Amino acid sequence: MLADKLSNKQMVYLTRRERFNAAHKLWVAEWSEEKNIEWFGKCANRNWHGHNYDLYVTVKGKPDPITGFVMDVKDLSRIIKEAIIEKVDHCNLNLDVPFIPIGMQPTTENLAILFWQQLEPHIKGCELHCIKLWETENIYVEYFGE
Repeated sequence: MLADKLSNKQMVYLTRRERFNAAHKLWVAEWSEEKNIEWFGKCANRNWHGHNYDLYVTVKGKPDPITGFVMDVKDLSRIIKEAIIEKVDHCNLNLDVPFIPIGMQPTTENLAILFWQQLEPHIKGCELHCIKLWETENIYVEYFGE
């Protein structure tokens, strides 16, 4: 049997991509408008601005000897959609998302950490390895739970 030929030491990384659209504004209330614009640029737009985000969630584990799966991708997709996408898609990240604390800058960096916190309790039979969040075609963040 092929499964017998595979070593149980082999670690496999499985990644699922989901997408969402959201608006946000980066702004420090204690700063002047000039300083906010100097620091955050267009991200400090008083009328908000939006992004088309790509969220990559990577889990790691050993393939099941019967199914060959590290994790059922349909389950991973459902978990991501329920824990993250349904809560952030077409929302204002500064105002509408219960797991983003009021006053926290909804930067890509902070979002990656918060997404990890939302997902990790739901991952079973393998480990959450990485959250990669693409904000623009030129900017993304990777978070490994550290």
